[in-house]
Amino acid sequence: MSKIRITGGEWRSRQLQVTEAPGLRPTPDRVRETLFNWLGHDLTGLACLDLFAGSGVLGTEAASRGASYVACVEQSKHVFHTLKKNVDSFACASIQLFLCDALKFAPPAGRRFDLIFLDPPYGQGWLERIAPRLDELATPAARLYVEAEAPLAQLGRWSVIKAGQAGQVYFHLLEST
Repeated sequence: MSKIRITGGEWRSRQLQVTEAPGLRPTPDRVRETLFNWLGHDLTGLACLDLFAGSGVLGTEAASRGASYVACVEQSKHVFHTLKKNVDSFACASIQLFLCDALKFAPPAGRRFDLIFLDPPYGQGWLERIAPRLDELATPAARLYVEAEAPLAQLGRWSVIKAGQAGQVYFHLLEST
């Protein structure tokens, strides 16, 4: 097992355990710092969805920065177990965990999200498969953060407004067009 640290907010410098699993690659510190510079460091009042949670670092980072609600979805039982231990260590009521496939996730009480993190395993067509569901998950003004193995120009009705690359990871911030 390795560790990754939270880069800002209430839990800055706290570490999360990262279990070994196929396709699991937590978003590096430098990329998260760039993302939260783009978003603004204060996410107070936002509802966030980490649809391919893995280590949970994106969702936990959002909660650390004031998000009022964070849903973390993970389909691997092995990865979910570590995710639950990580989240339990923060004793944070605003983070809710879901053990299910991203395509089958149904938000509680029809909740919709202001910010959606999409960092799926590469080479499996997840972004193309999840794109049709985004309208039912997102608020009208929602922003998307997407990591992919290739640069994107858009995903569904969202267009890239900022993008970067770190090694073989392309990361994007998208807004509705």
